[in-house]
Amino acid sequence: MKISTKGRYAVRVMLDLAVHNTGEYIKAKQIAERQEISEKYLEQIISVLNKAGYVKSTRGAQGGYRIAGDPEDYTVGMILRLTEGNLCPVACLEDEVNQCRRCDTCETLAVWRELDEAINRVVDGVTVGELARRQTEREGIMNYSI
Repeated sequence: MKISTKGRYAVRVMLDLAVHNTGEYIKAKQIAERQEISEKYLEQIISVLNKAGYVKSTRGAQGGYRIAGDPEDYTVGMILRLTEGNLCPVACLEDEVNQCRRCDTCETLAVWRELDEAINRVVDGVTVGELARRQTEREGIMNYSI
Protein backbone atom coordinates (compact mmCIF):
# COMPACT_ATOMS: atom_id res chain seq x y z
CA MET A 1 0.00 0.00 0.00
CA LYS A 2 1.22 3.45 -0.90
CA ILE A 3 -0.25 6.67 0.39
CA SER A 4 -0.70 9.17 -2.46
CA THR A 5 0.52 12.74 -2.39
CA LYS A 6 -3.09 13.79 -1.83
CA GLY A 7 -3.24 11.81 1.40
CA ARG A 8 0.18 12.89 2.60
CA TYR A 9 -0.46 16.52 1.78
CA ALA A 10 -3.87 16.45 3.48
CA VAL A 11 -2.20 15.32 6.71
CA ARG A 12 0.43 18.05 6.30
CA VAL A 13 -2.26 20.70 5.67
CA MET A 14 -4.18 19.69 8.80
CA LEU A 15 -0.94 19.75 10.76
CA ASP A 16 -0.05 23.19 9.37
CA LEU A 17 -3.47 24.54 10.33
CA ALA A 18 -3.08 23.11 13.84
CA VAL A 19 0.43 24.43 14.38
CA HIS A 20 -0.45 27.91 13.11
CA ASN A 21 -3.88 28.03 14.75
CA THR A 22 -4.36 31.44 16.31
CA GLY A 23 -8.10 31.55 15.68
CA GLU A 24 -7.49 33.65 12.57
CA TYR A 25 -7.97 32.36 9.04
CA ILE A 26 -4.78 31.44 7.19
CA LYS A 27 -4.30 32.30 3.53
CA ALA A 28 -3.89 29.40 1.10
CA LYS A 29 -0.74 31.03 -0.22
CA GLN A 30 0.89 30.87 3.23
CA ILE A 31 0.02 27.21 3.66
CA ALA A 32 1.18 26.40 0.14
CA GLU A 33 4.51 28.13 0.68
CA ARG A 34 5.18 26.48 4.05
CA GLN A 35 4.21 23.03 2.76
CA GLU A 36 5.76 23.44 -0.68
CA ILE A 37 2.49 22.52 -2.40
CA SER A 38 1.10 24.35 -5.41
CA GLU A 39 -1.84 26.58 -4.50
CA LYS A 40 -3.99 24.87 -7.11
CA TYR A 41 -3.36 21.39 -5.64
CA LEU A 42 -3.76 22.76 -2.12
CA GLU A 43 -7.20 24.15 -3.01
CA GLN A 44 -8.28 20.69 -4.22
CA ILE A 45 -7.13 19.08 -0.99
CA ILE A 46 -8.67 21.75 1.22
CA SER A 47 -11.94 21.40 -0.66
CA VAL A 48 -12.13 17.75 0.41
CA LEU A 49 -11.20 18.64 4.01
CA ASN A 50 -13.74 21.48 4.01
CA LYS A 51 -16.59 19.29 2.71
CA ALA A 52 -15.85 16.78 5.47
CA GLY A 53 -16.02 19.55 8.07
CA TYR A 54 -12.36 19.23 9.08
CA VAL A 55 -11.55 22.75 7.86
CA LYS A 56 -13.50 26.00 7.94
CA SER A 57 -13.11 28.57 5.19
CA THR A 58 -14.09 32.15 4.59
CA ARG A 59 -13.81 34.35 1.53
CA GLY A 60 -12.65 37.90 1.12
CA ALA A 61 -9.65 40.00 2.08
CA GLN A 62 -9.47 38.44 5.55
CA GLY A 63 -10.40 35.03 4.18
CA GLY A 64 -8.59 31.79 4.36
CA TYR A 65 -8.73 28.52 6.24
CA ARG A 66 -8.52 27.21 9.77
CA ILE A 67 -8.92 23.86 11.44
CA ALA A 68 -12.59 23.35 12.32
CA GLY A 69 -12.17 21.66 15.67
CA ASP A 70 -9.70 20.50 18.26
CA PRO A 71 -6.61 18.95 16.62
CA GLU A 72 -6.97 16.03 19.06
CA ASP A 73 -10.26 15.13 17.35
CA TYR A 74 -8.61 14.30 14.01
CA THR A 75 -6.51 11.19 13.54
CA VAL A 76 -4.15 10.51 10.69
CA GLY A 77 -6.42 7.57 9.85
CA MET A 78 -9.48 9.80 9.49
CA ILE A 79 -7.65 12.09 7.08
CA LEU A 80 -6.17 9.25 5.05
CA ARG A 81 -9.52 7.43 4.73
CA LEU A 82 -11.10 10.69 3.61
CA THR A 83 -8.51 11.23 0.87
CA GLU A 84 -7.42 7.68 0.06
CA GLY A 85 -10.55 5.66 0.75
CA ASN A 86 -10.13 2.26 2.33
CA LEU A 87 -6.67 1.53 3.75
CA CYS A 88 -6.96 -2.26 3.50
CA PRO A 89 -3.79 -3.88 2.17
CA VAL A 90 -5.77 -6.42 0.08
CA ALA A 91 -9.13 -6.23 -1.66
CA CYS A 92 -10.60 -9.25 0.12
CA LEU A 93 -10.66 -7.31 3.42
CA GLU A 94 -12.45 -4.25 2.06
CA ASP A 95 -15.98 -5.56 2.60
CA GLU A 96 -17.48 -6.31 6.01
CA VAL A 97 -18.08 -9.88 4.87
CA ASN A 98 -15.13 -11.33 2.97
CA GLN A 99 -16.35 -11.99 -0.59
CA CYS A 100 -13.35 -14.05 -1.64
CA ARG A 101 -14.31 -17.61 -2.53
CA ARG A 102 -11.03 -18.81 -1.02
CA CYS A 103 -11.33 -17.06 2.35
CA ASP A 104 -12.11 -20.31 4.22
CA THR A 105 -8.97 -22.00 2.93
CA CYS A 106 -6.57 -19.08 2.40
CA GLU A 107 -3.51 -19.47 4.58
CA THR A 108 -2.35 -15.91 3.85
CA LEU A 109 -5.57 -14.23 5.01
CA ALA A 110 -4.38 -14.10 8.63
CA VAL A 111 -1.27 -12.20 7.53
CA TRP A 112 -3.36 -9.64 5.63
CA ARG A 113 -5.69 -9.22 8.64
CA GLU A 114 -2.74 -8.63 10.95
CA LEU A 115 -1.27 -6.10 8.53
CA ASP A 116 -4.64 -4.34 8.26
CA GLU A 117 -4.96 -4.20 12.06
CA ALA A 118 -1.41 -2.87 12.41
CA ILE A 119 -1.99 -0.14 9.82
CA ASN A 120 -5.23 0.92 11.49
CA ARG A 121 -3.67 0.85 14.96
CA VAL A 122 -0.88 3.19 13.83
CA VAL A 123 -2.89 5.69 11.77
CA ASP A 124 -5.78 5.77 14.24
CA GLY A 125 -3.42 6.13 17.19
CA VAL A 126 -1.86 9.42 16.08
CA THR A 127 -3.80 12.68 16.23
CA VAL A 128 -3.11 15.93 14.47
CA GLY A 129 -2.71 17.41 17.95
CA GLU A 130 0.06 14.95 18.77
CA LEU A 131 1.83 15.72 15.50
CA ALA A 132 1.51 19.44 16.24
CA ARG A 133 3.06 19.00 19.68
CA ARG A 134 5.94 17.02 18.19
CA GLN A 135 6.55 19.68 15.54
CA THR A 136 6.34 22.62 17.94
CA GLU A 137 8.74 20.92 20.36
CA ARG A 138 11.18 20.17 17.56
CA GLU A 139 10.98 23.65 16.02
CA GLY A 140 10.31 25.68 19.13
CA ILE A 141 7.13 27.21 17.68
CA MET A 142 5.18 28.92 20.42
CA ASN A 143 1.78 29.73 18.87
CA TYR A 144 0.23 26.26 19.16
CA SER A 145 -1.65 25.29 22.29
CA ILE A 146 -4.04 22.55 23.25
